[in-house]
Amino acid sequence: MNVENIQFDDQGLVPAIVQDARSKAVLTLAYMNEESLKQTLDSGETVFYSRSRQELWHKGETSGNTQKVKDIRYDCDQDALLVQVIPEGPACHKGDYSCFSDSLMRSDEGPKDNRYAILDQLQNVLAERKSTLPEDSYTSQLFQEGVDRIAKKIGEEAGEVIIAAKNDDPEEMALESADLLFHLLLLLTDRQVPLDDVLAVLEKRHS
Repeated sequence: MNVENIQFDDQGLVPAIVQDARSKAVLTLAYMNEESLKQTLDSGETVFYSRSRQELWHKGETSGNTQKVKDIRYDCDQDALLVQVIPEGPACHKGDYSCFSDSLMRSDEGPKDNRYAILDQLQNVLAERKSTLPEDSYTSQLFQEGVDRIAKKIGEEAGEVIIAAKNDDPEEMALESADLLFHLLLLLTDRQVPLDDVLAVLEKRHS
């Protein structure tokens, strides 16, 4: 990225849309000036400019909820940034995974992208669980127990799928396959591998 190409406004700022690189959920909207953008690029963690305090702020410097930058893109007019991150904790000061947790529409009124939209929804939920680790959550427990425990669950669920297949039980196989997919997505989230990366491999192999 050539910072000199970015079109800052008359206050020297550019809006930065922060997105979870795994789930693709929008986490927050912040602002950067030239210096905060350079510091972000140099440090690999988000640094913004506070319009209210009129100073730079390193996200998570006091809370520990930092954001590891995976990519920064700019739009066609070069006057807005898309910052893709791996969040270490909630993005919102209220403790929510995303600052955009409230909706003006009922959930059943939103657009239905496709029949695989549930995978995107599940990715979003898992990324939130990974960031916030709520108590009494099965996924939080697995995240805290670590990769060995998650990998063991995948092995167990794969075995259940095999048994269901050998039993020639379609309903059981669908149920066990759903469990396997869930735990695979959980492992991808834990290892910070977006599902998009897996799909890109499949597309490359079959293009």
